[in-house]
Amino acid sequence: MYENCNNSLGMAKIKGAAVVDIDRCKGCAVCVAACPFDVLALAREVNAKGYHYSSAAHPDACTGCTNCAVVCPDSCITVYRQKE
Repeated sequence: MYENCNNSLGMAKIKGAAVVDIDRCKGCAVCVAACPFDVLALAREVNAKGYHYSSAAHPDACTGCTNCAVVCPDSCITVYRQKE
């Protein structure tokens, strides 16, 4: 029944971008664990508060699922979605 469902039939592919407010991030890594595509990782650098903040290690893999933003305890992540 669904065997013909693919992108060639006009289904839009979604591209996402997870943007982290590095000044507010405490580096808890909950977002890193929540990302199914390993987009986020803790940076080697530290922010002004001395925390290793989350950053997009593989930004091209982001689908805009918003898992990272939903689980962030400090609401430091905004996810943008766009059709490709």
